[in-house]
Amino acid sequence: MKQSRKRSKIATAAVLAAGLGLMGTAVSAKTVQVTFVAKETSVVIANDGTTYPAWTFDGMIPGKVVRVKEGDVVDFKLVNPRENKNSHSIDFHAAEVDVLDEFAPVKPGETKHFQFKAKRAGVYMYHCGAATMAQHIARGMYGIIIVDPKEGYSKKYPKPDREYVLIQGQYFPDAEDKVAMIENRGWAGSLINGVMFHYDPVHDPDASLVLEAKPGERVRFYFVNANINMPVALHPIAGIWDRVYINGNPENVLYDVQTYNVAVAEASTFDLVSPADRPTNNAIVDHTMSAAMRGAITVLMNKPDADPKAGRGDNILPRATIEPKGIVSAH
Repeated sequence: MKQSRKRSKIATAAVLAAGLGLMGTAVSAKTVQVTFVAKETSVVIANDGTTYPAWTFDGMIPGKVVRVKEGDVVDFKLVNPRENKNSHSIDFHAAEVDVLDEFAPVKPGETKHFQFKAKRAGVYMYHCGAATMAQHIARGMYGIIIVDPKEGYSKKYPKPDREYVLIQGQYFPDAEDKVAMIENRGWAGSLINGVMFHYDPVHDPDASLVLEAKPGERVRFYFVNANINMPVALHPIAGIWDRVYINGNPENVLYDVQTYNVAVAEASTFDLVSPADRPTNNAIVDHTMSAAMRGAITVLMNKPDADPKAGRGDNILPRATIEPKGIVSAH
C-alpha cells in the first residue's frame, strides 16, 4: 500500500513537472536584440573585385543572419542615418504585425523600433519594403531569419553536421532603372550571398572559397530566393536532397528530392548527405541555366580534411575577402 502511494506521488510530480516545462528539452523564450543600420554604399559583387552602388543593411549583401528560437521575442531597431538619401524599411517574413506600422518607411535621420514574437518555426526572408521595393531588394537590402523549432532536433528533423546559408539574388548593373528591375530587363548576374560564383572556382578562377564537409556528413542548407522575378530550381548536382523542409518547418518534410522549386521571396531548408566511403564534390545550382551560368553555382567539397570550423557556429555564411576593383556606376 505504501509503495502504491509512493508511485502515485512520483507520477503526480512528473505530471506537474511536465506541465511546468521542467522535464525534457523545453527552453524558455527569450528576447533577442537585433539592430540594422541602413547603409548606402558600394560593395563587391564579383570575385574580380567589381563593385556596385548598393543599398544595404550594415554595409553587406546579404545582411547578417538573424537566428532565434520559436517563441522568442525579436526586439528590433532599424537606424537610417541622416547622410542617406533614401527612406528604408524592414519586412520580416517571420513577423505577424501591421504592414502600415512596423514595416513603414524610415526617413533619413530617423529610427524604427518594434518587437515581434517568432511564433512559427522555419526559415524566412527579410528585406526592405520601401518604395520602389524591387529596387531596394535588387540593390541589396535582404537577408535571412532562421527560427529554430522550440522542441529542438528529432528523428524527423535530425541534427546536421554542418549548416550553410545560401541566398540568391539578381544583379542589375543599372542600379537606377527600377522599371527594368520590375520588368526583368537587363539583369546580368546571379548573386550567391552577394557575389557571382561566390563559391565556384570551377567556373570563375578568381573565386577563393568553396563550402566544405566531410564524407557522409549531413549538410543543411538554409536557402532564400531573393530574386526580383525568377523562381529557383534548386538542385545538388551529383547528389539528391535527402530531405526538403518546405519553408524550413520540420512538419513540412519531403524525402529524396532531385530538384525543388523555390518561389520568389520563399525560403526552404535542404539536407544533403554525401557518400561516406569516399571524397566527392557537389555543385548546388539553380537548374535554370540562365541563372546558373551567370553565377548561381556553389561547390561543396566533401573531403576527410574539411575545415572543422566550416559550416559551424558563426561560419554558416562565409564571405570572401575581395579587394574592390571599380564601381559599376548607375546610369
